[in-house]
Amino acid sequence: MHSKSLFNLKLARAFILIAGILSLGVSARATSDPVLDWIQIMNDTILGAVTPTPSLVTGRQVAMVSASVFDAVNGIQPHYRWLLVEPNAPKGTSRRAAAIEAAYTMLVKLYPAQELSLTAKRNAGLAALPGLESGKSIQNGIEWGDTVANTIFTIRSRDGFTPPPPPFVGVLGLLPALPTAPPASTIGVWRPTPPANAVGVNPQWASMTPWVLTRPSQFRVPPPYASDMAAVNTNANALTTTDYAADYNEVKNDGELRAAGTDLVRAEHQAIALFWAGNTTLFWNRIAAQLSSERHLTLSQNAHLFALLNVAMTDASIACWDGKYRYVFWRPITAIRNGDFDNNSATVADPTWRPFLDSAAISPGTPAHPEYPSAHTTFSGAGAFILAAAFGEDTEFSVGSDSAPGTRTFSRFKDATDQITSARIFAGIHYRTSCVRGNALGQTVAEYVSTHAMLPLRDDRDDDDRD
Repeated sequence: MHSKSLFNLKLARAFILIAGILSLGVSARATSDPVLDWIQIMNDTILGAVTPTPSLVTGRQVAMVSASVFDAVNGIQPHYRWLLVEPNAPKGTSRRAAAIEAAYTMLVKLYPAQELSLTAKRNAGLAALPGLESGKSIQNGIEWGDTVANTIFTIRSRDGFTPPPPPFVGVLGLLPALPTAPPASTIGVWRPTPPANAVGVNPQWASMTPWVLTRPSQFRVPPPYASDMAAVNTNANALTTTDYAADYNEVKNDGELRAAGTDLVRAEHQAIALFWAGNTTLFWNRIAAQLSSERHLTLSQNAHLFALLNVAMTDASIACWDGKYRYVFWRPITAIRNGDFDNNSATVADPTWRPFLDSAAISPGTPAHPEYPSAHTTFSGAGAFILAAAFGEDTEFSVGSDSAPGTRTFSRFKDATDQITSARIFAGIHYRTSCVRGNALGQTVAEYVSTHAMLPLRDDRDDDDRD
């Protein structure tokens, strides 16, 4: 089956499972929705952390928060299959209080330095509830939300994220001092990149326990520049292909660090690169929050949407890291500076070449992990798939960035993921093939998650949001 037709079939299947619940006409909420309130608080907490949280780790954090909120809300009035905690709340428990407490408890565990601020926000949210429901209901909600968050924290503490493994240095672990003419065995293999020359980020992520996938390698991408998994293709062989040469020359030209001058096209490319250099996971949470508010989703619908979104993106990140640390493919800065050794006559080295992202104050330049597949496009493929299934592919939305001023508006989700692919090339840190395959991987993972987890318990789509 054609890949586009297969994608449409997958999206249609997920749409039946997700969008049918969201498409019912629902009157605007008379009160604030604590799920949306705490998605915003979560966003602010992550961005306000003393030590910035990388996009990869953010995925784990937001999945733990949104999963806690989902199982807490759903455990009181179940509309979906639970994720990790079976429904067991006392009758008459406040779902609003449970949502607040679950999010608060998990965020404090993940960001203890911000406990004072989080406690003030939690207390303010709970203080607004007595006019809506009884004190006993609120207290039950607090206790149930706390129980759910602590249970999920305990379960996911055994996911393999800790303890950290020894530093990963790629090919330098075998040849600490690369000679001027590097051996063939080092060509195409990742090593720490300038200017920071940092060790590989979180190699343990490649073997971490997924939330829904059966294993990290369940949807492993084929080797770089191979057409399928059956291909016998080493990194060195990949470099001799015409597709690699095309990708190499594209990023060499479009992703180089040089002033735009009067070139308005290059200036726009650089603006796109900087805009999407922010925290990937939070982009998609902000988009989901905007669309949820516009469509007036209910409390349980929001709890379900954000859990599905963030669990899908996190499982996609685990699948992505499986590929990264399986193939250990080199980054453009390494490839272009060593282009005379790749046995490809269509590539020419530039020993002083630098990626545009080296200029960004918000980034240390090339991310410290192997190139293939692209993480940003993998996460975004998953996020876009979930939101397209929920709201429709041809949905207009705007999104702001935590790394550049202004907002960008898109008329469909594919337009955003296409721009993200270009952004990584314009940044000088990825090849096009890596971005395209990453996006497809994210979609595949999200389709699997949406058809195997948190499924509706009944077909009547009944959703009574009165506590």
